[in-house]
Amino acid sequence: MQSGRQSDGPDITRRMLSRLRDVMSGADSTQDRLDQCVRIIAADLETEVCSIYVRRDAELLELFATEGLNAAAVHQTKLRIGEGLIGDIASHDRPLSLNDAQSHPNFAYRPETGEDVYQSFMGVPIRHAGLVVGVLAVQNRMARRYRDEEIETLETFSMVLAEVLGRVVADAVGDGQARAPMRVSGMVIVDGLAMGQAYLHQPRIIIQRVVAENPEQEITRLDAAVASMHLALDALFAAADLAAAGEHREVLETFRMVARDTGWIARAREAIVGGLTAEAAVEKVQNDLRKRYAAISDPYLRERLADLDDLTNRLLLQLVHDEGGPLFPQPAEMILVARSLGPADLLDYDRQRMRGLVLEEGAATAHVAIVAGALGIPVLGRASGALNAIENGDQVILDADHGQVFIRPSAPVQEQFNQSAVVRQAQQNRYRAARSLPAVSQDGVDVTLSLNAGLLIDLANLELTGAAGIGLYRTEVPFMVRADYPDVTAQRDIYNRIFEGVGGRPVVFRTLDAGGDKRIQSLAEDDAENPAMGWRSIRMALDRPSMLRQQLRAMLLAAAGRPFSVMFPMITSVDEFTAARGIFDLECRRAAERGLAVSDQLKLGAMIEVPAAVWGLDALLAETDFVSVGSNDLAQFFFAADRGSQRLAGRFSPLSAPFLSVLSDIEQRCRRAGVPVTVCGEMAGKPLAAAALVALGYRRLSMTASAIGPVKEAIRNLHVGPLQGFLSDALARRDRHLPTRIQQFYDDHFSLVDKSKKVN
Repeated sequence: MQSGRQSDGPDITRRMLSRLRDVMSGADSTQDRLDQCVRIIAADLETEVCSIYVRRDAELLELFATEGLNAAAVHQTKLRIGEGLIGDIASHDRPLSLNDAQSHPNFAYRPETGEDVYQSFMGVPIRHAGLVVGVLAVQNRMARRYRDEEIETLETFSMVLAEVLGRVVADAVGDGQARAPMRVSGMVIVDGLAMGQAYLHQPRIIIQRVVAENPEQEITRLDAAVASMHLALDALFAAADLAAAGEHREVLETFRMVARDTGWIARAREAIVGGLTAEAAVEKVQNDLRKRYAAISDPYLRERLADLDDLTNRLLLQLVHDEGGPLFPQPAEMILVARSLGPADLLDYDRQRMRGLVLEEGAATAHVAIVAGALGIPVLGRASGALNAIENGDQVILDADHGQVFIRPSAPVQEQFNQSAVVRQAQQNRYRAARSLPAVSQDGVDVTLSLNAGLLIDLANLELTGAAGIGLYRTEVPFMVRADYPDVTAQRDIYNRIFEGVGGRPVVFRTLDAGGDKRIQSLAEDDAENPAMGWRSIRMALDRPSMLRQQLRAMLLAAAGRPFSVMFPMITSVDEFTAARGIFDLECRRAAERGLAVSDQLKLGAMIEVPAAVWGLDALLAETDFVSVGSNDLAQFFFAADRGSQRLAGRFSPLSAPFLSVLSDIEQRCRRAGVPVTVCGEMAGKPLAAAALVALGYRRLSMTASAIGPVKEAIRNLHVGPLQGFLSDALARRDRHLPTRIQQFYDDHFSLVDKSKKVN
């Protein structure tokens, strides 16, 4: 569209959309309709070439129609997904605009097309039911920088083509082909085991009408759908099983704020004025948002995208259902599968039918994960490829204990699942029966098992597991789920509920561990190249002492004279600890001056997560009341291996001789100094690793609720003396195969009669 047309703007676009709609809904063959469309689009955008490529199978795109390229290339030119500029657009599901296409590294020349004379290029994906079914592209001989408005116009035109191309792709791929069993791995977010039928979240919402006949009427439909959506959300959030206080309430209120933000609704209205129906306008806004956020890794912004995806899907369902669109029945035993999910989306589903949740994205601190955890729903995250592998109604086994999902499992695998479910239930019964028993080994070694927590809902697990107390309370979660920074009063209320929930048991608060992969919405953070080693944790707190003071003040107010412990994360030097302790002492004096009760049993500790803290441990122990080993970060920095990297998963073992030697050295130095030491990372929650830690001399372990039963059982059936002797000898020899040998030794020596209860 050239500048002379801009005064007509929306009117021109609406007329064009009407012409394309009339062609695409005509009685001509698919080929004739597409041939007409490329001529219309080329003339309207004043380009010399317009081409449509159609996805013919999972990996191939075929030139289906063109105006400007050689006609003989139609149905002959094919590109793989990811190959050339067309394949790049399909692979990444995003537009591409170039004023010199042939200099682009992805340019793939096809001589039969005659495109070597064309310099500028613009292409957009054609989406149908959330999938890329083709690519619409235009080209010009001269260098030309296409404007954003032209890209948006081409995207709008692609929506008219989508329905017909969707049918072409479905015919090419075939919907009735039997597909083989598969297994997809992911990250455990909420543990558990479940089997059921797959249900794809928002499965293939089909938009029947793209072009608006009456824009005013479409805006009225949009406004009515928005109002109806708000009423439905209010009803969802009022459910009885969500009434209890906790971080999930913060999540839902944040979501409600996003729902009432008028910015994204205004963009949908603009698209309606441009000629789209209400549902097509909402889908356009959704696609624009996905495109904008696609390359963003910031967890907070990714959560905003999940929330906005949730809201736009709600509007689409409202609008499509108003048009008589299909409703999708939920299976009696349902495994929900989604790319990402907003918290309100989860609440839409029947919780009596819900057995588990599989997400292609997602993390433990994702909004939906917090709500799912509160409802006791197993969740597997980062299950890459799950949506492509799973169809509605597929039988699915979700093993969120071990981070995997089995798709269309064979009969023997299903039988194995049933047996595993029986064994798991028997295990859970054993763990519950033993919850009041002490974690004492066969040779009398007493081990204290505490709980790692980060949500108020976790506190109920103290009674369920028989944990001695809270060995690590992660205070950052309430900061992460709120749009605003919680003030002293808000923090005091949270900590007060924690004190009430522990019922007099000891509790150790870790101060705000922000930064890295724990982004706080209300805090500006630096964009470090290596965020795990950047401005985070105690470094941020000491640079912003008022933030640390407010948190410590809130703890003292909530404690009201009750004893508790505080540990500072990621301590690297003694100076950092003494600076943090000085701030704590300042707040204690402030509280006393105001007549507030302050316990004389307050303890201050440091987390050992950085190798530098290990080498300077003796000086640090002279200042601390206790220390806690954060095995996750300590191993990450020790092995120089990002713990979030799938490629490095399993390459480095915490049971290797070098790492166990470091842990042994920490324990011995703490024992000599008379300073209590706890291990509170993932290592403490794995039965075999926990047994090794006890053999090294550790007597305090802190872990997730689901790990306490298995670890206690491992310790109660362990003879510490023989394992201690074995480890001492193996570490002296620097045994390169130590992880395997520890497992073999334990299998040969533990005292359970039923050898099937192997520790792993």
